[in-house]
This record gives sequence, structure tokens and C-alpha cells, in this order.
Amino acid sequence: MSIVGARLDYRLLHGIVATQWAPHYNPQRIMVVDTKTADDPLLKDSMRLGKPAGVACSIISEETALANFKAHKYDGQTVFLITEDPKLLQKLLDIGETIGELVLGMSRNTSAGRKLSSRYAVTPEDEPVLSAIAKQGVPIYIQYTPADKKEVFTEK
Repeated sequence: MSIVGARLDYRLLHGIVATQWAPHYNPQRIMVVDTKTADDPLLKDSMRLGKPAGVACSIISEETALANFKAHKYDGQTVFLITEDPKLLQKLLDIGETIGELVLGMSRNTSAGRKLSSRYAVTPEDEPVLSAIAKQGVPIYIQYTPADKKEVFTEK
């Protein structure tokens, strides 16, 4: 399995991800998939500074991520993938990738849509995507840090 864990978090690679989630998954590569960040050299470089030592880091667009996975570029590597968009994860499943688990970290707007926790609300647009991901056997948890209790995502 290449994607050992995925996290939906609008802040992408930040302190909690670097100091708690990365050691939790112990990946060989942290992958941030966000086109806006990938296209902004300053933002990309500053985010890269936060990665843990000894771990490869890719900050790439959705298009590049899909192309790289299709080309089996990450075969043999363990990847911790961070994105804001659950539709990307569905696309990865559609091309045959597996995802060990999906953690819902922090959404951009915690008051829009169905509130799952104090830090995460799922929009009406994303709810069916998460449901489809869960139906494909990917465990989905609402969990801010690895030390927090895992709450299982349940469909509406």
C-alpha cells in the first residue's frame, strides 16, 4: 500500500501534521496536493521548511499527483497525503490506488454544511464523496491529533 494515510486539512502541511501525524504514519514521503500551493514558489518553499527531517516531500498539483500515481512513481514508497479536496482521493481510488485511512482534520469553514466536530464540517458537495470513499472500504475518522479519540465518520 502506497498511501498509508490521507488527511483533509485546509492548512495542509503545518505544525501538528509535521510533529504528530507524520511520526504517526512514519511515511517515506509526505505529499501535499494543492494546485494553488504548488504554483506559488514562496508558499511552496515555506511549507517545505515544515517537513520532518529524513522524509521526502512533494508539493504538487492534482494533475501532477494523478499522473505520477498512474505512472507508478511512488510504488515501493509509503506516502502520507494531505489535501483539502476529497474529490482527489476519490480520483486516486478510481485509478486503483489504496488509502489506508482518511482523517478529517480541519475544514476551511467549520460552520458550512454538517458539523462533524468543532474543527470539521462537511459541505453538501463533499458529503457524497466521503460516503463513496467510505463505501470503498477506506476507514474515515474525525481526529485532530493522533492522541485524540478517533470518531468514525458516519453518513447522514
